[in-house]
Parts: sequence; C-alpha cells; structure tokens
Amino acid sequence: MTASAPAEVVVVGNIGIDTNIYPLGAAIDWSVEANFTENLDYVGQAGGYAARGYAALGRRVAFIGHVGDDLGGRHIRSILAADGVDTRALWVDPAGTARSVNFMGRDGSRKNFYDGKGHMQLQPDLAQCRAVLAGARLAHVNLPNWARRLLPLARELGLTIACDLQDIVQLDDPYRADFVAAADILFCSAVNHAPAALAAALLARRPALVVVLGLGALGAGLATRDGFRVIPPPPLDLPVLDTNGAGDGLAVGFLTSYVLEGRSLEESVWRGQIAARHTCTLRATTDGLISAVQLETYATQGHVNVVRPATEAVG
Repeated sequence: MTASAPAEVVVVGNIGIDTNIYPLGAAIDWSVEANFTENLDYVGQAGGYAARGYAALGRRVAFIGHVGDDLGGRHIRSILAADGVDTRALWVDPAGTARSVNFMGRDGSRKNFYDGKGHMQLQPDLAQCRAVLAGARLAHVNLPNWARRLLPLARELGLTIACDLQDIVQLDDPYRADFVAAADILFCSAVNHAPAALAAALLARRPALVVVLGLGALGAGLATRDGFRVIPPPPLDLPVLDTNGAGDGLAVGFLTSYVLEGRSLEESVWRGQIAARHTCTLRATTDGLISAVQLETYATQGHVNVVRPATEAVG
C-alpha cells in the first residue's frame, strides 16, 4: 500500500519480537537451573498479528505504534514494508523494541511474559495520526497506554472503533475503562470469567456494543443487546501447534467480514474462528497467516456452513 492510498483499517498498538521457548523434554523443570529448549524469535504481539493478518487478507492496512532503533525494530520495519503496510506513524521508542517471552506447552498453550518497553510514557504525534486515520473505515486498537489518546480522534473521523481488551482479570479495571467507553466492538478472552456474565457486565456499560469473546476450544461468544450466544468452533481438521495470536486472528477475521465486507454478525464470528484456527497451525511465526483465498476455501468448500452456523443459547 502506498502512503497516498487511504487505509481501510488502521491497527493501533504494540508490535514487537516474540520468543517462544519449547522444552525438549516433557515440560520446563523449574527445580533445576538449566533446561534444554528450542528458542524461536518472530514478529508478533497483538499489533504484529493484527497488521500482518489484515495484509494477508489483502486489505489496505496502516499501523500506528513504536519500535526501537535496534535490530528488532529494523527487522519489524522491513517485514511490514514487505507486507505493504503503511508505516508513516511507526515511531521510535527510546526504550527499545517491545518483547514477549512465551513458555510453550506441548498442547500449544503458553505462559506469557510481556515487556512493553516505553508504552506507558510514549506520546503519539496526533497530527500524524489524523493523517493516517483519515479516510479509513476501521480502527483496530490494542492496549498500549498511549493508544487511549487516539480514541477521540478516531471517533471524530467517523471510524468504527474495535478494541481488544485481551484477558480481563478485574471487570472494573480502570486501565481498560477508556477503551470500553470508546469502542463500538469489543474483543476479549473469557478465560477468567463466566462468559455470559462477562458479556453482561460489558453491555451494562455500553448497551449498543458488539462483544466477541474467545472461548478457546468451545468456540466464540457473541453478545449484543439482543442476548448472548455461543457459536461452536468450525470443524477443521487442523493441528494446534501454537495458540499465540489466535485471539488476534479471531478479531481480524471477524472485523474484515463484518465491518469491511458487510457480512452478518454470526457469519463474521464463524469466519473469525476460521482465521483463529488457521493461526494455531503456525508455529512461532506470523508468516503464512490466512489469506482471503484460504478463508473462502474453508468457508465454502464443505468444511463449514457460514450461512446459518449452529448456535447454543447460554443464560
């Protein structure tokens, strides 16, 4: 994408280098000092998975965020440039490029250790942000502290605002309050709460919200003022190698389908789950995220029914 062509979607958030640590034995032995592992680095974090995910689907993407003036930052810039992502608003974090370390289980699960570098103190160039956001349809916002300053700007410019709250621990978390208040669409993991109760709490604050909950192997929850449903996962015969980025895949697939393509909520959740499921087949990489052709193939050639996906009512 050239800088002169307006983006369809602007991803706002942290991008960085992830390191996945795979034990060569059955698991990490915390009782000893040294373990033998396979350690793999790649461009990741929510901003990396989201920006590269939209690009893989053929959408015009811009990214607003920061990387360090270091090896990791230069690598990220080169990867986004190769993807065609507009990086006019990819600035320098003096603290360096954000990092994550993921201790990986044999089943693809993880324990994450996140270093967001300077994101709590950074201040975005709002004039440059306005130029990048202008003409876009969708702002896909993650949770760096500085991103809250862009929310009123995105609203003023008429973008649909989607915020990914990640895994909520406290329902009244003040850090996330600005993102909940500004969003049209919310994504979050229900790992720490009963899904229906979590959705109800969010809708009590903003009844017009669309809420999409990641439920892991159970599928995804969809909540609006009309109620809450669980949409089961697509029956895809694909291996689960790595669950990193699955939630980002769900969000990218849903938002592309619902906001950019005008599909129904139910179909968009279904297609988002296809994107998430494909993401889990990728081991320690954001290369090879699902393409539009692959998504359409899964959705239309007998793998799944996207017209009226089965739903399960939950109280």
